Order: sequence, then C-alpha cells, then structure tokens
Amino acid sequence: MSRIPQIPHAVVFDLEFTSWEGSLQRRWLGPGEFKELVQIGAVRLNAATLEEEASLDVLVKPRLNATLSDYFQTLTGITNSEVAARGVDFLAAYGRFVEFAGEAPVFAFGRDDLVFTENMRLYGIGDAPPLPPYRNIVPWLADHGMNTARMHACDVGPRAGVAFAGRRHNALDDARSVASGIRALVMKGASNPFALSP
Repeated sequence: MSRIPQIPHAVVFDLEFTSWEGSLQRRWLGPGEFKELVQIGAVRLNAATLEEEASLDVLVKPRLNATLSDYFQTLTGITNSEVAARGVDFLAAYGRFVEFAGEAPVFAFGRDDLVFTENMRLYGIGDAPPLPPYRNIVPWLADHGMNTARMHACDVGPRAGVAFAGRRHNALDDARSVASGIRALVMKGASNPFALSP
C-alpha cells in the first residue's frame, strides 16, 4: 500500500552552469573553471498526483566568467545574447527559486544543492535565505531499478519509458524529464518519493 504524501507540493529542479570542453572530466579544476550558475529550471508538482502545477525558468549572469564558452552554448542552446538580454544576478535568481519553492521540499538528480553553495562561496554571499529541504532523487531511482551510472537529468524520463520533450541540457526541460520519470515509475508501482519527505 502506497503512503499518502504528507506535503501538498514538491519541487523538482535542475541547474545549468558554466562548462568547457573537458571540464567534467577535470572536475572543473582547470584554470579559471567554476560552476557558475547560468540557468535554474524547476517544476512544482502536486505531491499526490505528481502532475505539474507551475514552472520556473531563470537565466543567470555569471560574475567571474561572464562570456559563455562555445562548448556550453552548443551543449545547452543558451547563448551569450540570451543571458545578456534575460539574465539576472545569481542572488536574484536564487531568491526567485526559493520563493517559487515556498514550503515545498526540493528534489534534483544529483547534488545540485552543492552548486548553489559553491556559487555563494564564490561570490562571498553569507546572508542568502536557506535552501528549502533538499533531497537527491538518485538513490530513490536506484532503489526502483534504474541504473543511474553515467546518466544526466535529461536521461531519467527516457530510462523510465517517457520520451524526452524539449532540449537536452536545458534546465527546465531536464527538470521535466526527471519529474516525468518519477511519475512513470510511480505509475508502475514504485513508492511515491514525496511521501517520504517531512
């Protein structure tokens, strides 16, 4: 018998951050390489039905590497001109995300919470509002039969049998892929991961 969620909503999010050819393999240890936030994508789900009720898509202007690499632009489809036109400072973007989440816990594929922490450290921010309760969804996916090795957030939906919609490595589309994968696994009998949240 599945547990009834004790929370009304949950937020699934994904982040895109500055990268260069080979930076993943170097673990961003090359000269001048930092995981500066460029995009926050999030969906607010009804914790019981798992249906999307609202979305957030924010572009962020990096402070230290203000010009996006060609590699990043090709990977994500996000261009320097888009960030210049629509991007906001990290602190404003983070504030919008915290406000969007409200009282809901937040979930991501991997440790995206640490990217927020790293940006605050990079920029010397010590008074930002706290991140809402965070949970890495990877262990739940593994517990329900998904081999998450070498996967990205955009792969979750397809691994669960749901066709990917949108652009891979776009934070909002990737967040929707994670949400669709969770929904598909629950429909197949997996426990509702949001029922396990405080």
